[in-house]
Amino acid sequence: MADPMPDLAAANTGVGAMRTALDGAALQDWLQAHVAGFSGPLEIGQFNGGQSNPTYRLTTPDARYVLRRKPAGPILKGAHDVLREARVQQALAGSDVPVATIRAVCEDESVLGSAFYVMDMVDGRVFWDAALTQIPIGERAAYYDEMNRVIAALHSVDYAAIGLGDYGRPGNYFARQIARWTRQYEEDELAGRDPDLDALVAWLPTAIPDGDETSIVHGDFRCDNMIFHPSEPRVLAVLDWELSTLGHPLADFAYHAMFYRMPPDIVAGLGGVDPEGLGLPSQEAYIEAYCRRTGRQAIGNWDFYLAFNFFRLAAIFHGIKGRVLRGNASNAQAASRAEAFPRLARLARDCVGI
Repeated sequence: MADPMPDLAAANTGVGAMRTALDGAALQDWLQAHVAGFSGPLEIGQFNGGQSNPTYRLTTPDARYVLRRKPAGPILKGAHDVLREARVQQALAGSDVPVATIRAVCEDESVLGSAFYVMDMVDGRVFWDAALTQIPIGERAAYYDEMNRVIAALHSVDYAAIGLGDYGRPGNYFARQIARWTRQYEEDELAGRDPDLDALVAWLPTAIPDGDETSIVHGDFRCDNMIFHPSEPRVLAVLDWELSTLGHPLADFAYHAMFYRMPPDIVAGLGGVDPEGLGLPSQEAYIEAYCRRTGRQAIGNWDFYLAFNFFRLAAIFHGIKGRVLRGNASNAQAASRAEAFPRLARLARDCVGI
């Protein structure tokens, strides 16, 4: 099977033109004062990826770092909170969840015009193709098992013990998330409305399953948000923690496992493909592995969890559409993401047949 998304991978890999400028002199002075062992001169390049928050590679003669900042221009309230990204990664350091080492955090917006943080650059591989066609077919299942291990480990972390007891509000996660993304969707009038998403806005609050749990949730746990070892089926760092909070682990896991239905041209997905024919576990086997690792017998109401997550991702893409129209989208692929928004809304509605 050929790589279904070479253009997406190429567009999000490496360093390209600076789309959101940085004051290099001010940044170098700040790094000199706040990052242990830092020594210039400093070379700055902006990663082609970094859909939501502009992301930069910082290179010195002795080290390489990554800087994440809020985008320029007006943003929705509560969005693009890079300080939360830094906090959760700092808290998870030393756990079974691999994260990059955070070197410094800047809350002073006068330095670069917005808050930012700096972390070590982790060398490895990022897979934009959920079929993992770059890997020999007999080795692919081990990479899936590693992703399964990492998300199960995340949901097993004692969040209070690592200082994240106030990282979100425990309980009632689905009702709060549905309300949050409904609000962001409806408030972004420039991006417009969609009948499928409107239907989910009305239906989802009435269908929330009984039972409640709380764990750290990543919020965007996908193969392309992880850096794998250069040659082994091992995750070296989970990236892009902007949407992380305290929430329901089954919401987070269903979002991750949504790739089984996700069209590969939208984000990394296997939609319309037989996974076992590619050397990958079936959806049922993948769910069973997660249940085994987290002590569950099974997961009921799976269609609700999928519909909720397609709804949530559609709302995120709706926000990207709004940023495109306002002219402050940070990623070169933002326009295609905006165009994919109505397809995601339809997929969300199709999960439950309303």
